[in-house]
Amino acid sequence: MAGGSAVDWREGLDAGDLSSEGLVRAGLDRIRRLDGQLHAVLAMDEDRSLGLARQADARLQSGERTPVLGLPVVLKDNLHWSGLQVSCGSRVLDGYRAPYSATVVERLLAAGAVPIAKTNLDEFAMGSSGEYSAFGAACNPWSPDRVPGGSSSGSVVAVAAGYAPLALGSDTGGSVRLPAGFCNVTALRPTYGVLSRFGLTAMASSLDQVGPIARSAADIALAFGVMAGLDPRDGTTVDLPNRERLNRLWAGDLKGLRIGLPREYFGEGIEAGVRSLLEAAIQVMKDQGALFREVSLPHTRYAIDTYYLLCTSEVSSNLSRFDGVRFGSRKAAATLPEMIAETRDRGLGDEVKRRILLGTFCLSRGYYDAFYLKALKARTLITQDFDRAFEEVDLLATPVSAGTAFPFGAKTEDPMAMYLADVFTVTAPLAGIPCLSLPVGLSSGMPVGLQLIGPALSDVMLLETAHAFQSVTHHHLATPPLPA
Repeated sequence: MAGGSAVDWREGLDAGDLSSEGLVRAGLDRIRRLDGQLHAVLAMDEDRSLGLARQADARLQSGERTPVLGLPVVLKDNLHWSGLQVSCGSRVLDGYRAPYSATVVERLLAAGAVPIAKTNLDEFAMGSSGEYSAFGAACNPWSPDRVPGGSSSGSVVAVAAGYAPLALGSDTGGSVRLPAGFCNVTALRPTYGVLSRFGLTAMASSLDQVGPIARSAADIALAFGVMAGLDPRDGTTVDLPNRERLNRLWAGDLKGLRIGLPREYFGEGIEAGVRSLLEAAIQVMKDQGALFREVSLPHTRYAIDTYYLLCTSEVSSNLSRFDGVRFGSRKAAATLPEMIAETRDRGLGDEVKRRILLGTFCLSRGYYDAFYLKALKARTLITQDFDRAFEEVDLLATPVSAGTAFPFGAKTEDPMAMYLADVFTVTAPLAGIPCLSLPVGLSSGMPVGLQLIGPALSDVMLLETAHAFQSVTHHHLATPPLPA
């Protein structure tokens, strides 16, 4: 059963050929056998998961049906699941357990999904490689000496390695899409607000989004429809148009679909093998009837600077709560200021400290106008670029990354090189629009991803386009060289 798709397991559960308890036991067993090598999981509650699986089986036997009833799922460890740890990959939250569940987790539980693990991540979701977890990095299952991508490293590895068919990550500037591209799975960053952020530990609140991860777009659709929609506990939420189409994704051709190729995304620096696979994927879509044309997003050159100015500014504000006063670990000291300083110094990693310092500098008196305010203006220009492009085309197609997964340690000594790994993934979040990463093949044995970007609230169309592509290709079915 390892590595099965959510759609196949859904059919097996509904037919009575599979049991939720059997699937959960298989997933837990696979974690025990493989995670010593892959290090994707940070916490489990096996008894609780098996209890939920038995409840799901009882609901199935009574004739109840939901898209995710009985399916195992893993949760990035910055999402709250009541009673379990929420470490955010950081020592500063040692001992903290969630007093409630995130809205997306609540909705999955209500629909009968079965969480089986909390997964590894870059500390507080700050990283592009997975190397910044305080508990050690997860490994890419295609090549354990290479990074899986970040920050949702454990969630993506869990799906790629067959622990569960569905996972939740979070995506601020590429944190589900980049590792999906590196590990040969499919991941969606929805339109800002379509999935509630209540119960997701905040990194950069104007950019954060929960992102579903699975082998295919059809698998993602099962969970996405259950989770999406308004939430009174998150004032930024919006309803999802065309939700009913998620029940049966369009699998026909792409005749008449207009797809733009931004010239700024296809310049120098893309590895030859990556470029070749992207071109082959584009040709498949052309054969399906899609119409391609070149477009321009001229302010893309400001995207990395804009993203990291805004992101670090919000980080400096959001992470001020982790001070040892209310929750997490606390280091004893003679005075309150000394206790806070000691707690944060010992509990937070170097990358988190770097971003807090950068953000505090950007927001400080005398620099706010020069940095933060200018970044807000640049964000508007980037958004306007997308608005103009979508007057000409329906979707955009771009690389996820200029190269395949890189070796551990290749970029950790050069923060700018690490930040530039996000060069193709930070623009869409700045505009609040949906984007998706899907596999398009292997280059020298390592996965490559294609990114699709759509206008606001085109999430269903993105999934339909990816599903149409995956209906005539087999890239997403390739699995890493792990035990069956």
